[in-house]
Amino acid sequence: MATKNKSYRVIGALAVAALALSACGTSGGGGGAEASAKTSIGPGEGHVSILGWPGYVEDGSNDPAVDWVHPFETATGCQVDFKPFGTSDEAVTLMRTGQYDVVSASGDASLRLVAGGDVQPVNMSLVKNYADVYPFLKDKAWNTVDGKNYGMPHGWGANLLMYRTDKVSPAPTSWGSVFTDAASYDGKVTAYDSPIYIADAALYLMAHQPGLGIKNPYALDATQLAAAVTLLKAQRQHVGEYWSDVVKEVQSFASGSSVIGTTWQVGANIAKTDGAAVETLLPSEGATGWSDTWMIGAKTKNPNCSYQWLDYIASPEANAQVAEYFGESPANAKACALTVDKEHCQTYHSGDVAYAEKIWYWTTPVATCLDGRKDAKCTDYSAWTKAWTEIKG
Repeated sequence: MATKNKSYRVIGALAVAALALSACGTSGGGGGAEASAKTSIGPGEGHVSILGWPGYVEDGSNDPAVDWVHPFETATGCQVDFKPFGTSDEAVTLMRTGQYDVVSASGDASLRLVAGGDVQPVNMSLVKNYADVYPFLKDKAWNTVDGKNYGMPHGWGANLLMYRTDKVSPAPTSWGSVFTDAASYDGKVTAYDSPIYIADAALYLMAHQPGLGIKNPYALDATQLAAAVTLLKAQRQHVGEYWSDVVKEVQSFASGSSVIGTTWQVGANIAKTDGAAVETLLPSEGATGWSDTWMIGAKTKNPNCSYQWLDYIASPEANAQVAEYFGESPANAKACALTVDKEHCQTYHSGDVAYAEKIWYWTTPVATCLDGRKDAKCTDYSAWTKAWTEIKG
């Protein structure tokens, strides 16, 4: 990240709900919008309306030194109208009005937008910077449906395990430290406050209870979901707090009220900058994570400017600025040479394929099993939401 203050400002604005999931379920993997992808890009229409997480579309208003919007407007003639949102549910609701051209969708929202016909397929051959996007972010379940690409990969990261080095010994190596061994840190375990956290439990069970047959932590049938719920109910007895604001989570680690639990790398960076004795790791089982996608509305009246935005925001220059300001890994490999902090990409494991392969990126649970099973019905996000309410009590 460029500075600690910037990280505080952006994440505070996000309230870390930026990756929170709505209670709305989706019944299937979706056929999505019926429109075919464009075959060429014409002159810009002069305007593009963008929905995005705070910190993704900066025009100098928050910090005069942070501005990648005006260069885009100058280069394309497309004037940007930006509306930030605080949750994926809000983003999906707003996109369904048909009033917005482009949205930055996390994996929890993207399948809902595709299934609802709210976004259109994107011809990635028309966006030249797509060629430089890390291959492990392409053609994935959260941005590609039935062989059709639905957008431009953006930033990504893992949900890591963080612990106080002066309170937790020996150093943990497994998610078991916050599940089966949670009693060792009674009242000082912290976990992400969202139904999608059920996938973290499923990931642990996938490694330690193979008999359940879990192949994808986002594709759980009723029996598999029940097993994850049982594990999380047991953990609940030892959780001091569930976090939805990474800045507050960092403060809990600094005060000692939390000593072990999930975090994002940017949270660990802030904690260390503030002098907290913390370390992070990607446990032996791997981890869940997140990857955002820039998508184009099915009803956009400004398709040319929309395509130009997708190409621009994935350019090395813009992608480097966004990744460093927001606190994430860029999607474009060439962005790493342009960050102010020359260790940024090393810190966020950009381009580390072996690391990326250990991450199960957030994907909306749907009734059509994402693991390819045809003889089973999986639980959708509405079922996960109901289960999460039951877990927390």
